Amino acid sequence: MSLRLSTVILPVDRWNEGGRAKWQRAEDLGFHAAYTYDHLSWRTFRDGPWFGAVPTLTAAAATTSRLRLGTLVTSPNFRHPVTLAKDLISLDDVSDGRITLGIGAGGIGFDATALGQEPWTPRERADRFAEFVALLDRLLSEDAVTEEGRFYSAVEARNIPGCVQRPRLPFAVAATGPRGLRLAARYGQAWVTTGDPKLYENGTPEQSVEALRGQLARLGEACAEAGRDVAELDKILLTGFTPDRSGPLQSLDAFVDFAGRHRELGFSEIVVHWPVPDSDFAADQKVFERIAMEAAAQLG
Repeated sequence: MSLRLSTVILPVDRWNEGGRAKWQRAEDLGFHAAYTYDHLSWRTFRDGPWFGAVPTLTAAAATTSRLRLGTLVTSPNFRHPVTLAKDLISLDDVSDGRITLGIGAGGIGFDATALGQEPWTPRERADRFAEFVALLDRLLSEDAVTEEGRFYSAVEARNIPGCVQRPRLPFAVAATGPRGLRLAARYGQAWVTTGDPKLYENGTPEQSVEALRGQLARLGEACAEAGRDVAELDKILLTGFTPDRSGPLQSLDAFVDFAGRHRELGFSEIVVHWPVPDSDFAADQKVFERIAMEAAAQLG
């Protein structure tokens, strides 16, 4: 099975002071896709520069021609399906059909309270996520949508001419629990995981591989329940959150070994963070670029 290599570029640079250059360089290096995080602020970057995902991707679409673009991931924390759908259709048009929407249930980080609300419970996040994905699917596929939901509604919401990609742009659904996996099986063109968060601090790479194997098995069960072949979904691993940490980016050989083990599990796309100096995502830029240019050939 072939393995695609992609990157996630954190929106921390002013566009004219390095931001544009990173997205252009990602295309030059041959990455399959370049994603960005869709947050209002994030973790240790909260007190530094952080730009919006939709404007950043619009600019990236205008300055690249081949690279797929997308979010990893968008959540309901501060988004509404009606306004998000309009932005996504516009993005898909500007990029000429190169947008993938990574979408997840969100968490309890800064986005969860920035609009003044109390953090949602895990159950409410799951309930909202299910309704959010279902309505967004309709909004991106139909010219006019009216729907009254418990959390999200639309009244004659118009989305003409719709997406360039038909019937709509692809969803990459981030999920590990039963309800999220069922959403991925029903609505996803791809599935995203960061591994098992319980293993991040004290787990081993071997335990992480076994945890991922279990997630893939449960995805297969969800697809079977939905009457769908799990092979139809791309399986995306967003790296940087497994016990390996930055180990795979230490050398070309280390990355090829890491990627090969995960390809054998069934992953079709590996996403690595573009290096950010003095952060959890610091890495040698030259090694990173060598991996981008040479790893795919070694992996076959």
